[in-house]
Amino acid sequence: MIDIKHISKSYNNLHVLKDINLHVDKSEIVSIVGASGAGKTTLLQIMGTLDKPDSGEVWVNSKNICSMGEKSLSSFRNKEIGFVYQFHHLLAEFTAIENVCIPAFIGGRSKKDAEKDAKELFNILQISERMFHKPSELSGGEQQRVAVARSLINRPSIILADEPSGNLDSNNAKELHSLFFKLRELYKQTFVIVTHNEDLANMSDRKIVMKDGKII
Repeated sequence: MIDIKHISKSYNNLHVLKDINLHVDKSEIVSIVGASGAGKTTLLQIMGTLDKPDSGEVWVNSKNICSMGEKSLSSFRNKEIGFVYQFHHLLAEFTAIENVCIPAFIGGRSKKDAEKDAKELFNILQISERMFHKPSELSGGEQQRVAVARSLINRPSIILADEPSGNLDSNNAKELHSLFFKLRELYKQTFVIVTHNEDLANMSDRKIVMKDGKII
């Protein structure tokens, strides 16, 4: 599903990624761990088409994303990749279900179709009774579940998560981690998760350790 070949990335004189090679299979859950500054988030952003390497190739679902133009990349990102962040980034003026439907609307789907899928996701995530609430009316755990639903609305083949449980208490973090495995069983998606949470890292199919811009 993801094939990274000899990528490097620098910002001015800071060499952030150094000749990275990584292969992630379809439906695999991979965690990436390491100290702050190891290059984990930069690697995730390159996988997610939000940044480009200075050299090397990145293949996602059999497509070389480094050779794609901005318009093609934007469409590919919308359809193939879902993002979950430490900070949920929900839009305060919209209800939970409106927030979840936004990527579907961007992808050109009808309101009826988007809301049907959103309601199904709310049911799976066990927050159906909260779909018409604004983010300020939701707990931290509920807000993160809404963010997960938003990442899933277009049924992407890959979910990229950057410290997804970093702002949650231990109980909500544990529930979120279990949820990822449940979603993998339901939708056969591939998960790449950057985390400092050792419990989540150890639950994964594979744990990748990064240090000083390299996979060790």
